[in-house]
This record gives sequence, structure tokens and C-alpha cells, in this order.
Amino acid sequence: MDEIQGLVVFGDVVGSRRNATAAADWLRGLVEELDEAYGDQRLAPFGFTQGDELQGLLIADADPLVAVLHAALGPAARPIRWACVKGGVDPGEGPATQRTGRAFVGARDAIEAARAGHERLVIVTGRSEEDDLLAGMTPALADLLEGLTQRQRDVARLALIEGLRQSEVAERLGVRRATISVSFGRARVQSVQRLVAAIRTVYASAGAGDHARTIEKEGES
Repeated sequence: MDEIQGLVVFGDVVGSRRNATAAADWLRGLVEELDEAYGDQRLAPFGFTQGDELQGLLIADADPLVAVLHAALGPAARPIRWACVKGGVDPGEGPATQRTGRAFVGARDAIEAARAGHERLVIVTGRSEEDDLLAGMTPALADLLEGLTQRQRDVARLALIEGLRQSEVAERLGVRRATISVSFGRARVQSVQRLVAAIRTVYASAGAGDHARTIEKEGES
């Protein structure tokens, strides 16, 4: 059967062997959250392996940063290493942990390289120009998301995932606007917002390029 195009997402919980039970419990909740967040953009349900590695299979145009932000800004967030690879996958059924294809091989290679290079976020589209740009931006995003306090994660989650303004965040949390303004600054929310927007633009441009090539090939046939 012909392969289909998809986005494979691997997430490796850092240091999970020190407390495997806690890591598995956290991943179980994250899987449920991501299944809901992506909805019909999933080609397969999320799942995780006994080695505490999250795996997802999404449509090619899905936003990989949804998974990254949900994991980083949730309650009791744990450090996680991501590899998100767009490419061909084999048709099939069952959760992502039971699926195969070239993009899965690419994601495995990418996460192993990320582990060796101590990188936390790798996104591969298969287009060299966009991938070079992403390689320069994704480490900065991972650095910005690390080291946040739970309060800062709560504020950043409302702004970045729910899209609330500072005044709305203050109202939701029942605090003064000035307090939230300080939290925004300490969590560098605006810097994260700008970087997330830039990464999404580059990722989307890779998809637009693929679409243009498809139309060109159809016109030649």
C-alpha cells in the first residue's frame, strides 16, 4: 500500500529512570491531553512506551508546538526531549506506538541525535532551507520554556495555549493586572510568543512549498 504523509512526534522524558512510575503517570495524563488538543488532526491516538517515550502521529500540517507547549506548561511539568519529523508513514491502525514508516525511522534517528547532542527540541520538515532555520530557533524556545516556576507556567499556559491577554489572565487567576505583568516579564511570555510565531511561520512555509511542488508535478503530468 502507498504511504501517506504525516507528522511523527516523539517525546523522551529526561531522567525518567529515576522515578519510572511517576514518569508513566505524567505521560498517561499528557497522552489524554494531547489526544483532546489535536482531535481530528490525529492519524492515530497518542501512546507511550515502557521506556517512557511519548509517540504521536498527526496529519502533516498539524502544529508540533501544540504538544511541546502543553507538556512544558502543564502542572508538574517534567523535562522532555522532542523530535518532530514530517514524512511518509505506512497506512495502518492502532496507536502511534504500533505504526511504522520512513518518518518514524527519521524521528528515531532525530531523537537519538538530540539525546547525544543534549538538544531538547528538533523539528524536521524534509526541506533543507526551512530545517536550517528551525535548527537555529528551536533550541532557543526549549531554553525559554525550561526553568519556569509553576506560577510562571500557569501564566504562560493561559497566554500561549488559551490565547488570553494579560488582563484576562489576571481575571482568571484572581490577581491584580500589575502582578500578572510582573509574571509575564519573569516568564518571558512575550519572547516565547514571538519565537513560537516565528517557528510556526517557518514550519507552515515548508508545507506550502510541498503543496506548490505537488501542483507543479500534476501540471506536468
